[in-house]
Amino acid sequence: MCGIFACVFCSTDASRKEMIDVLLTGLHRLEYRGYDSAGIAVDGAGPEEPIVIKEVGSIAKLENRVKEVESSDNRMKEDVRFKDSVGIAHTRWATHGPPSRENSHPHSSGPEDNFLVVHNGIITNNAVLRDMLTGHGVKFESQTDSETVVKLIQFLYDQLIQSMPDLSFPRLVMEVLRQLEGAYAFVFRSKMYPNELIACRLGSPLVVGTKDYRGTERDVFKVNKISQYNKLSNRGTPAPITPVLNIVLDKEEPGTWTDGGFRGEYLFSSDAGAIAERTDKVFYMEDNDVVHVRHGNLEVFNFHAALDDHVLSDNRIISTLPFELETIMRGSFDHYMLKEIYEQPESLTSTMRGRIKKDEGTGRYEIHLGGVKSRLRDILSSSRIIFVACGSSYHACLAARQVVEELTDVPVSVELASDFNDRKCPLFRSDTCVFVSQSGETKDTLESLSYAKGADAVTVGVVNVVGSEISRQTSCGIHLNAGSEIGVASTKAYTSQIVALVMFALQLSHDRHSKDARRQEILAALHEMPYQIESSIKRIDEVTLRLAKSLEQSASILLSGRGFQFATCLEGALKIKEVSYTHTEGIHSGELKHGPLALIDDHMPVIFFAASDNTKGHIQSALQQVLARRSSGVFVIVCTEDDPDMLKYRGNMCELVEVPKTADCLQSIISILPMQLLSYHLAVYRGHNVDQPRHLAKSVTV
Repeated sequence: MCGIFACVFCSTDASRKEMIDVLLTGLHRLEYRGYDSAGIAVDGAGPEEPIVIKEVGSIAKLENRVKEVESSDNRMKEDVRFKDSVGIAHTRWATHGPPSRENSHPHSSGPEDNFLVVHNGIITNNAVLRDMLTGHGVKFESQTDSETVVKLIQFLYDQLIQSMPDLSFPRLVMEVLRQLEGAYAFVFRSKMYPNELIACRLGSPLVVGTKDYRGTERDVFKVNKISQYNKLSNRGTPAPITPVLNIVLDKEEPGTWTDGGFRGEYLFSSDAGAIAERTDKVFYMEDNDVVHVRHGNLEVFNFHAALDDHVLSDNRIISTLPFELETIMRGSFDHYMLKEIYEQPESLTSTMRGRIKKDEGTGRYEIHLGGVKSRLRDILSSSRIIFVACGSSYHACLAARQVVEELTDVPVSVELASDFNDRKCPLFRSDTCVFVSQSGETKDTLESLSYAKGADAVTVGVVNVVGSEISRQTSCGIHLNAGSEIGVASTKAYTSQIVALVMFALQLSHDRHSKDARRQEILAALHEMPYQIESSIKRIDEVTLRLAKSLEQSASILLSGRGFQFATCLEGALKIKEVSYTHTEGIHSGELKHGPLALIDDHMPVIFFAASDNTKGHIQSALQQVLARRSSGVFVIVCTEDDPDMLKYRGNMCELVEVPKTADCLQSIISILPMQLLSYHLAVYRGHNVDQPRHLAKSVTV
């Protein structure tokens, strides 16, 4: 949700065009997060003359806007080279004010463009700050909270510079941060501080990439802790009209390189995938980090230690990104979503790789989840397990709940993170809370995690993004290793989440001999699953392509199932809703008699999930109830291959979609494939942008 990208060229003599190309490419890599407008800021004739270009709509429209400005603005007609240069860019997803050029980023401090900012997050005391600034004659051009921040930095600069002519950029920015409440990731540039850049983070992700042209990459950046930093504590009270600059930096000026200076690039982004094309060397900013780039040097400041007693790392460690650019490209597929659906044999194999092992001598399978080993004893002694998630991740938790209860004999509840936060559910030290998020940055889930840590509960993270906030804040966890998922609608990450949670249950029950036969059944089925999907997905695709055509004009669709398939109904309904914009509802089959049957007529398409498990009798009863109330229309049954109880429905106003049979607790992984493909084809038939559905974002961080 929103995306930041920035680049600093240090001693490279790069041209303005090169900078623009880097920024636009970075924005393209962030498109999957969802956005409604975009913009960039680059040097004009020099760093004291920035040029801001913004546009509503796609990155392609921004590219066209850049070409228009290049041909009409005299400052851009000549492609100048700069020893050092700073460029910032942004994709916006509207929170304050509708999509417009005025509300797009970068935001400016005024007509002179003295300060520019790109921002992710929400400033919760925006109204108070805006009223204060308006009272001092400050004019606003947009409705955004981001503009309030950049107007505030100009306001404070004007007050301080007379008495402090040597005021540094980081010191000024920290004085601004002192006034703010809420969550943010900022990148600032300023003509008052040419070729310098400031990046800040609190509650919104920001990753820093380094690329040393000399080939001497650093492996660590020392954190300079702030000696004194008094953040405002009274919410709703105006920021002081006259700033009280009580920030004392341990190190006022950046150090110098002893080997002649840095020559290369620093890159900043909301998502590591946007940086991968230029470097695989990154570090992840922590909350309250302020990163300053000047004269090729990068300094990390943090004022966290002065605010509370939490232990703060003394260093930011450079890590190597675990993926390459090729892994996030579409290849021969028309859309990322279709590519990622077809990648599920590989993604599930990656999720299980090294974790499920077969003893060739005995034929037995064993499970090894190293990520939870350190807290396994605490989890096993828990009185209950609570899954907390949003969206597709919530459905994955529902799909795994029953088998976790079955194998552990521990009560399991599944919570929507937003509802969990509203209720402030009682938590105890004896609880284990499992936080599931593809991105590892979901705002509501992070808020729930903070609450659970306050209760001293054991916290487990299940994420796909290495180095994400949830992975770093939880006691232990499981990385999905599903690979980059670019499509906004989750597909391969969803199925990998179910597998990860089932493996979690298998790990917790590893020494329960009474569960051994069941565990071996599930482990053997997991081992076979990638092959089952690979051998059947093309056939399922052909069936759903035909089915999508028959549903193209439908206004609503009902999905129904029960047991392990209830989660499949909910997830299937979500997929169809979010990419094809068709109203779709997932209903527990046991609830049909309690109201939903009133919706059944010849014009209402119905899709039933009929697995070969202990719910089959109930499902057949529900099928008969629905068939008795219609004489025509689209009626689909998703069932296991060659099931005689279901084959009798074929031709009786029913379309069968047969899928491979697996262990009952894993059937939802295979049964969701037809719904993923159906939603995709339905969206394509309707002419929608499958990878970037309207109003939606991949990573919900606000």
